[in-house]
Amino acid sequence: MDLILKYFPDLTETQIKKFSQLQNLYNEWNAQINVISRKDMENLYVKHILHSLAIAKVIQFSDGSKVLDVGTGGGFPGIPLAILFPKVEFLLVDSIGKKIKVVNEVSSAIELKNLTAQHKRAEQVVGQFDFVVSRAVTKMKVFQQWVRKRISTQQKNTLFNGILYLKGGDLTEELQGIKNVDLYEIPDFFEEVFFETKKVVYIGY
Repeated sequence: MDLILKYFPDLTETQIKKFSQLQNLYNEWNAQINVISRKDMENLYVKHILHSLAIAKVIQFSDGSKVLDVGTGGGFPGIPLAILFPKVEFLLVDSIGKKIKVVNEVSSAIELKNLTAQHKRAEQVVGQFDFVVSRAVTKMKVFQQWVRKRISTQQKNTLFNGILYLKGGDLTEELQGIKNVDLYEIPDFFEEVFFETKKVVYIGY
């Protein structure tokens, strides 16, 4: 929890409480339904929670924004972002039902009122969203095909609506031919070694 406060010192008591509950909840649920590797569980706050919050160093979502998290797995980056932005609506989807069960149980336990989770593929989602977030679920061109019709044309944020994608390594080849791309180096925000090659990929629409 100290790690989160190091980079986000202005959290409310409610937010601190929600973030601090996550370790025990994921320990409990991961023992029943394995959604996070055991090795990663020891570093939950760095590898999952803080990594998710790198998106918040790129944009502060405006109140009333709608965000879709595709391939959320155990709830990342959606759950940490939903805690940080209580006035933003989040829809988390995953094609694996047991992962969505964990998301729903964790969300319910910490009383997240601004998050809904659904067992479905990205292509089955209906509605419009200001941003689509994800953690490296597939190649970017494939991901764009899945979600481009879900991105709203009505702008209400400091960045144009689009995709915010957490990914590591050399992305030169993967991003070739994709327009309106900006790369944000996560080591510019967080000093932990884990983030050395990690980036937030933003594609504006």
